[in-house]
Amino acid sequence: MSLRVFIADDQRLVRDGLRMMLESCDDLVVVGEAGDGRAAVDALRGLGADVVLMDVRMPVMDGVEATRALSELGHPARVLILTTFDLDEYAFTALRAGAAGFLLKDARQAELQNAVREVAAGGAVVAPSTTRRLLPYLIDRLPGGRAGPDARLGTLTPRETEVLTEIAAGATNAEIATRLHMAEATVKTHIGNLFAKLHCRDRVALVLFAFDAGLRPGSQARGPSSPP
Repeated sequence: MSLRVFIADDQRLVRDGLRMMLESCDDLVVVGEAGDGRAAVDALRGLGADVVLMDVRMPVMDGVEATRALSELGHPARVLILTTFDLDEYAFTALRAGAAGFLLKDARQAELQNAVREVAAGGAVVAPSTTRRLLPYLIDRLPGGRAGPDARLGTLTPRETEVLTEIAAGATNAEIATRLHMAEATVKTHIGNLFAKLHCRDRVALVLFAFDAGLRPGSQARGPSSPP
């Protein structure tokens, strides 16, 4: 069965290009499109879609507000934010609003197709290199930043806190394993524990939690002092 994709972008040429790239695959089909966020939300009220490709900057209603509106409606579609710049604070704010990730508009065709499949399967798409650039840039810019320690940090072991800090830095599982001198399978186990203890559904949510809690590379772990 094909994955159903909805495209929201104020430029028709962009929408046409995205449609062509997606529908070149047998498992992806575009079920609708809109030129602004409000029109997208209205169309999706009565339309089934698995993934929404959502531009950030659109007239009438931008991609952040449209993402938030879809979340409030309880629409099951996963939102993948499209942005021109990898330091676009609006894209990160959209993650707070419920988006599953973001993708640069200069992504290759295969990257776009794989990103759609990944978020449709419940995953998250945030390139580690982009996360590394975004977090320092946004530390003092986003409302809600520097919220202080979260009580849930106290439930983490020192090792889990270290893994969470590396995730906040944009490290991949392989990089975390190398830096913390552990097997990659062990990293995955720690990440599973983080999902459960912090009530986070995916890696994006872990990054946001760490950012809100003030847990960033170079910050002191706030977990208990018991052995890992």
